[in-house]
Amino acid sequence: MQPLGDLVAVIEQATGIDVAVLDAGPDEHGLTMRDPARNAVFIGIARTRNPMRQRSTLAHELGHVLFEDWADSDAGNWSDRTPAEIRADAFARHLLVPGEGLHEFLGHRESVTQSMLSEVVQRFLVSPQVAAIALHQAHYLDDDTKYEWMALTAPKLAARFGWSDQYHALQADSDRRRAPQRLLARAIKGYAEGVLPAQTIATLRGIPLAAAEADLREAGIVPAERPVEWADAADLPDVHVDLAALDEDLNAPDDDGQRAAERDAE
Repeated sequence: MQPLGDLVAVIEQATGIDVAVLDAGPDEHGLTMRDPARNAVFIGIARTRNPMRQRSTLAHELGHVLFEDWADSDAGNWSDRTPAEIRADAFARHLLVPGEGLHEFLGHRESVTQSMLSEVVQRFLVSPQVAAIALHQAHYLDDDTKYEWMALTAPKLAARFGWSDQYHALQADSDRRRAPQRLLARAIKGYAEGVLPAQTIATLRGIPLAAAEADLREAGIVPAERPVEWADAADLPDVHVDLAALDEDLNAPDDDGQRAAERDAE
């Protein structure tokens, strides 16, 4: 059982749900919105330098969607650890680190080392906290070791066990805006048809206009020319202009009894 790769793409392709990576405050991680009238669902997650947390947030929000945990705006504090939140956390953990996949990766052994913890974090792209809980539930760790390892961080494990370059690449990827793929595809189609400017695509992607134009040119995507069709004069319809009303206005006396035409002649 292979770990999940690009989780944004996996969710969009498997569920048809639009996912966006957005600019957000430091305490904002993710949210799910639903339009009941159209039965449309949208997942938004924050840009972050913590790629493992971003993946957990995505999986957590997917859990809310699958369990139909639609929040009521009057239902209290959304940050409360409700049963729905706890269930979404458990779903995310099992989705990202499935027990069967963990056993396939580690095999049968009585204990694991921090080096193996690092390998689990690196392979499944989860935080040490999530990895430690999964290892404990799979009976690889005792309680004390689980809590000890939950205090570790992914950057420290990456630095210690030689995969910092990969971690920095993951950080760069998780710290950039990303538009829903279907929306971006429609915008690119509109650009190719000559009805949308490249600036629209640049704005959706959160990149400079020049970079968006360069990507489009490199992909061979150019806006179609839309020729302006001029009508032949012979094809224009005859137009009759009735100036009678204008003549009446010109011949009508003003307040002092003088007609406009007579006043102009003076």
